[in-house]
Amino acid sequence: MRDQNMDKARALYYGMFSRLFTLSSDYKRYYELISIVETLKENPLDSLSAEAFENLYAKLPSKSNSDLIHEFDTIFYAPQNKTIKTTASFYIEGIESGKKRLEMQNFLAKTKIRRDEDKFSDAEDHIGFIFTVMAELSELSANGEEVYENTAHCIFEQILNEFVDEFNQDLFEHEDADIFKNVAVLLKSFIAFERLYLEVSLPEVKHYTSVLENVEESISEEERVRRERNKALRAKGPKKEEACDLFTASSAEEEI
Repeated sequence: MRDQNMDKARALYYGMFSRLFTLSSDYKRYYELISIVETLKENPLDSLSAEAFENLYAKLPSKSNSDLIHEFDTIFYAPQNKTIKTTASFYIEGIESGKKRLEMQNFLAKTKIRRDEDKFSDAEDHIGFIFTVMAELSELSANGEEVYENTAHCIFEQILNEFVDEFNQDLFEHEDADIFKNVAVLLKSFIAFERLYLEVSLPEVKHYTSVLENVEESISEEERVRRERNKALRAKGPKKEEACDLFTASSAEEEI
């Protein structure tokens, strides 16, 4: 049986990353982001996450999202800078709008979720959109709609898991990352937790060395202790009882 409280916590993490990687001028989403950070920092996954949460919270002023938007634009969109790509297709296939975008579209066809192009113009395999979908699916699972558990598992295993480490390395090492350097630390910890919870292995890709690996080395002892303590989660985590069939659609739709 699924742990609904765990799914709600996971939905909060995905919701936080959704709001960090799909920025808009909507102050409501910014205030929601601050509220989520304030909640999650009370129970961090490890000591470095605790520090990153405190740093992130201090760098998100309550009266303005201009600092966050400026850094976001500098890292991801400023044409004069070295910008970070944001799609699974680019990292996995070296092109935009590749097979991973089609896979995401087909996974979405199995859910009630659809991309609202007026609010979100990027592709379905954009990392921010993936986080948004995972937040929605985790929330649905927490509310008893277990039908979506397998789709969420497949999206994590076959799409997000395949490129998130390399993306996160690029984010952490970007010369203009300040707020997002702390985000990278939090994302690294959370992805490690998700792999444990969902029983998903590291992808078989070439090994990338980076400054961010020093973070992993510095918490390896703590991580070993934490993972031993959390092994019980495996029994509660979703089992992949059915294949990731991309072509079974749901009739209900909800735009995000």
